[in-house]
Amino acid sequence: MKLAGRNIQVVPIAIALALLWILYRTVLWLRFHRKYKFPNLVPGVPLFGNMLQIPTDTAGRRLYLHKMARKYGEMFTLKVGSNYWIFMNSQRVANELLDKRGARYISRQNLPMPGDVASGGKRVVFMPYGNLWKWERKLIHEIIGPGNRNVFAPLQDVESRTLLHDYLTEPDMWNQANARYASSLIMSMVFGRRTKMGDANVDRIIETNNEIMKMFEPGSSLIDSFPFLAYIPLPKALQPWRWWGDSVFEQSKKNFSEEFEGLAARQQQGKNVTCFVSEFKRLGRDKVLDYESTVFLAGSLIEAGSDTTRVALNQLVAGAALFPDFVQRARQDLDNLCGADAQRLPVASDIASLPYIKAIGKEVLRWNISFPEIAHSLIEDDSFEGYNIPAGTNVIWNSWGVHMDASEYENPETFWPERFMNEDLDKPIKGHLAFGAGRRVCPGWVIASNSLHLLIARVLYCFDFHQVPGHPIPVGKPFEIGTEKPYEVRISVRSAAHAALIKADCSEAANF
Repeated sequence: MKLAGRNIQVVPIAIALALLWILYRTVLWLRFHRKYKFPNLVPGVPLFGNMLQIPTDTAGRRLYLHKMARKYGEMFTLKVGSNYWIFMNSQRVANELLDKRGARYISRQNLPMPGDVASGGKRVVFMPYGNLWKWERKLIHEIIGPGNRNVFAPLQDVESRTLLHDYLTEPDMWNQANARYASSLIMSMVFGRRTKMGDANVDRIIETNNEIMKMFEPGSSLIDSFPFLAYIPLPKALQPWRWWGDSVFEQSKKNFSEEFEGLAARQQQGKNVTCFVSEFKRLGRDKVLDYESTVFLAGSLIEAGSDTTRVALNQLVAGAALFPDFVQRARQDLDNLCGADAQRLPVASDIASLPYIKAIGKEVLRWNISFPEIAHSLIEDDSFEGYNIPAGTNVIWNSWGVHMDASEYENPETFWPERFMNEDLDKPIKGHLAFGAGRRVCPGWVIASNSLHLLIARVLYCFDFHQVPGHPIPVGKPFEIGTEKPYEVRISVRSAAHAALIKADCSEAANF
């Protein structure tokens, strides 16, 4: 009886504590919403917010965000679990917040799944603002920033020659050739080795990178929507997100370590090359980071550097097949320099005399592009046009929607490089958001732009691109992230003279 009486006394205490907790949370919620005002908060459901409204596939998600942008204008907010995501739907807003106020929007929200579970806090692209991020960012800029653009120019030359040879000898495998070019170029820059089509470790790196990018999408993981779950000491069997995240982390570490050790073995054999890791060691920076952090720093560059180039090349191929007029205009300039009868290949020093090639470079980074965006996060509260935004909020640009918005670009579904023939032509990061924005902009954008310009010039000089009957190329619809062929295109060499030029000038580069 005494025990029963005690239990009866405990019940009202428990109820009182629960009511006090609810009251406390309600007061916090009211204070929060009195202090802060989000841009166009999309109606959702209790607890989950908009989490259940967001499509799970990449293409569907892009179209959903585009639909919301047309409904709500330049900014809207999604509440995903307990997190708020502000989407910027114009370059004006993105430039104002991320560029002009870049010091305030410099961080990343520490999302547990991609940042901690799948990366161990070691992928620089996901790191919150802090001393480690600043140190690694400065190092990357020191080794592969604008000051070293000429160091890596020979790699850009040899890899672009190899791509021409691949197009000539295996035109039906153009998608694999594009992926090989992108991966081999960044692998040469980081680990000092070239790669062939179907390189097993490269395929594994791309596969894990695709998984990582899926994790950063709003609502993709339960612990990112409700971060408090990551701090509850549950057995691993009761943390289903770890089954996915731990697997990606271990596979990533294995992939990156294999490349790191491979370079060390080649160096011991006297095969010394200049690359990011060799410079990292020469400068003594390997004494600062532990082994795991070092391999993730280098591996993160592979992940970041391969996707942009590969997707841009795919868009060049599709654009050339759908809109041959821009190819003909580019060829007039190329033929004036290199001869209509294939006297020589375009070289890097020609690009200064080829403004239209630079405009094409911007257009391939804009047109129908589906680059994954990574949100910025505020390190302090901010006010903008009547909105009050709290520190820690995710702020992200609606990349595909902005690039395909008629209010931003005239006839956005048309591949029309002329739109970039303006005063910003020689500023490769102006006019699009492919390299990111603000103080998180891609540190290798100068090298990436140079390699893209050279490649565009050589590819358009040597090859024709055609649509395949019965296989229309989709425009106005984003495609899934992945390495599979996104559409059908037929590639043919421009003339017998151009074929002979490729065989003479590119065969040696392709035979490695």
